[in-house]
Amino acid sequence: MSAKLNQLISTLQATLAEKITKQVLALGEVTIECAAADYLLVCQTLRDGAGLKFEQLIDLCGVDYQDYGNGGFDGSRYAVVSHFLSVTLNHRVRLRVFAQDEEFPILPTLVDLWPVANWFEREAFDLYGIMFENHPDLRRLLTDYGFVGHPFRKDFPMIGSVEMRYDPEQKRVIYQPVTIDERNNVPRVIRSEGAHHG
Repeated sequence: MSAKLNQLISTLQATLAEKITKQVLALGEVTIECAAADYLLVCQTLRDGAGLKFEQLIDLCGVDYQDYGNGGFDGSRYAVVSHFLSVTLNHRVRLRVFAQDEEFPILPTLVDLWPVANWFEREAFDLYGIMFENHPDLRRLLTDYGFVGHPFRKDFPMIGSVEMRYDPEQKRVIYQPVTIDERNNVPRVIRSEGAHHG
């Protein structure tokens, strides 16, 4: 382990102490976890802490851990994973935090700390249904306005549950339940006529 990485780990432990519930070092990068209740405080410390200075949020995404590890995962179902970069000190850290309520996963927004979190959080809301408390404009980002459900959830049907098409009689786009026609998936074998077998 490099001295720089060692220094970062020491600083994280000294600055955040018991707020870090888990810490993993893999592939030359540190991942830490914290409780949902400490999420904002931990993030503010990561941004403003003297030996941390993570000025940039470079990514934030939702994760659905349902059936993770073939059902061997015993944690909460939904998490948000954020990647931070310190341009000043040239180091990175990953933070994972789990939403406590699986029926209504919710975490505080990071928009006030890093404005770039806006669209990242909207994506996590749209695809996973994770809510972000105090987000200034939490609405769908990638799916259509009338879309029902969250397509990256593990229990979302692979083919979706509705399809949309333009209806020439109503002169508008309509939604209807998915219909699947039975079809033969056996490939046809095409042989050239001049092929000789011998």
